[in-house]
Amino acid sequence: MNLKNAKILVTGGSAGIGKATAKLLVEAGAKVVITGRNIDKLNRVAEEIGATPLAFDVSDYAHIPAKAAAVVEALGGIDVLVNNAGIGDFPAMGDITIEHFEKVFSTNVFGLTLLTQELVNHFKTQDKGHIINIASTAAVRGFARGTVYAASKFALRGMTECWRAELRKHNIRVMLVNPSEVTTAFNSADRTERPEEASKLRSAEIAHTIKAVLEMDDRGFIPEVTVWATNPV
Repeated sequence: MNLKNAKILVTGGSAGIGKATAKLLVEAGAKVVITGRNIDKLNRVAEEIGATPLAFDVSDYAHIPAKAAAVVEALGGIDVLVNNAGIGDFPAMGDITIEHFEKVFSTNVFGLTLLTQELVNHFKTQDKGHIINIASTAAVRGFARGTVYAASKFALRGMTECWRAELRKHNIRVMLVNPSEVTTAFNSADRTERPEEASKLRSAEIAHTIKAVLEMDDRGFIPEVTVWATNPV
């Protein structure tokens, strides 16, 4: 697709992968809305990168239809949804509670699905659209203490395959991006960005991947791409 004047929503866009992606897309000429829960931070980042802010917690199911409508109104339509907002919880086996699952799945699976469903209605009307789900290498392999988080990402990978099968006839491209470890504020209690490390990915690598996946001509698409650090320590 041509990113110039494209209308794009990036959830979780006030930090990390979401911020880097939104910035790159704005620089390519796209019109971008970013969402986040911290209004002050969201407004500051939006002004910094040239995006439009919309305060929104994707786990707040009741407000998803109104927020989706607000996105479409702010952009004057919708071409691309980047489902980037996500959280993690990593209890050891023996300490897992139903609350761990409810907390993580509310954002990573349930809210994400309901928001996508609202915007798919617009994609179907215009007979085109692009959905990029940001999963993780935890969507393709498990790890110690990963029961809850990996389960949510395995679910997202499965849903992506289902949506792809259902929506291709509407010219809607559904794509999955699996980053390995990225130095962001993910799972940080104070939401402070981690310093860069030579052996780990930066948000910039994932943003570059997302942009490249979108820019393929609409007659084709990359169903899934996994990004690894070259030589992790």
